[in-house]
Amino acid sequence: MLIKILLICLLALVVFSLFQALFIMIKNDENSPKMSKFLGRRLFFSAAVVLLLIILLLAGVITPHPRPY
Repeated sequence: MLIKILLICLLALVVFSLFQALFIMIKNDENSPKMSKFLGRRLFFSAAVVLLLIILLLAGVITPHPRPY
């Protein structure tokens, strides 16, 4: 259960970083942080989710569903 909560939090951070970059792009203020900062965070969190899923699958903590057919 803790793993699911961790994955949901990481995915929420991905979406949050994406919206932060959107607002920076729309605002277009020169004093605000660069949009690439937030997109880089989104990339980092996405990579963390994929890496965590691969590690959990290899460790046998989570198992994928069988084929649907």
